[in-house]
Amino acid sequence: MSKIRFTKMHGCGNDYIYVDVTRHPIAHPGETSVRWSDRHKGIGSDGLVLIDRSPLPEADFSMRIFNADGSEAMMCGNASRCIGKYLYERGLTTKTDIRLLTLSGIKLLHLHVVEGSVGSVTVDMGEPILEDERQYKATSTIVDGTFVSMGNPHYVIFTEDIDQVGEKGPQLEHHPSFPQRCNIEFAHIRPDGRIRTRVWERGSGITQACGTGACATAVAAITNGLAPRVSDIVMDGGTLQIEWSESDNHVYMTGPATFVFDGEIEL
Repeated sequence: MSKIRFTKMHGCGNDYIYVDVTRHPIAHPGETSVRWSDRHKGIGSDGLVLIDRSPLPEADFSMRIFNADGSEAMMCGNASRCIGKYLYERGLTTKTDIRLLTLSGIKLLHLHVVEGSVGSVTVDMGEPILEDERQYKATSTIVDGTFVSMGNPHYVIFTEDIDQVGEKGPQLEHHPSFPQRCNIEFAHIRPDGRIRTRVWERGSGITQACGTGACATAVAAITNGLAPRVSDIVMDGGTLQIEWSESDNHVYMTGPATFVFDGEIEL
């Protein structure tokens, strides 16, 4: 069996296994993600991220991301920040502005570098898509919320009881109103103006953080008149700063990325 070099990283506790597939190709990434993500019998993670050269000249690198259940995700903000740090600190690029190809299009990463180390990364997440939430109330069992697409689907519910994420999250992920399943956020506006959010991530369950989920939460809060254009989203694993710019209607996410360890595993 071949041995694969991998790197474990996390963004605010949202942890993934990263593999440079230009050096270590993986033929069946969905199956591999299921095995490696197991926190008892594998490496342990929220999923697997593949880093590759971009097939398009408009982008510098590409990413594919597979959830812990083997399904392929469209995009992950936390993983994008980690990729930026990985590429720069591992010497794969000297750029501090990187164009990253995802299934949700090309995302722009701006690296905040201090003395050769990437302290944080700002990701241009593009324009959010807001849809009429009434179409997501197909039955009386669905909780009132705001649907936001950040290249992947999110349903944001404002409530003082954000800990119901474990009970209601899986029900709503698979609700008939969401034929492609959905990421679910339970959010509460704190007295200090910061937004405390917990996430049920489609295909992975409760995660410590979700970058696109933080963006969707901020957009939903602004849309409902609950927050200003710049806000701090406090998740289980850390805080992300989200700005929904009035000038270009893009959402900008800034937060940390952290190396955990490198390793080698049989494929």
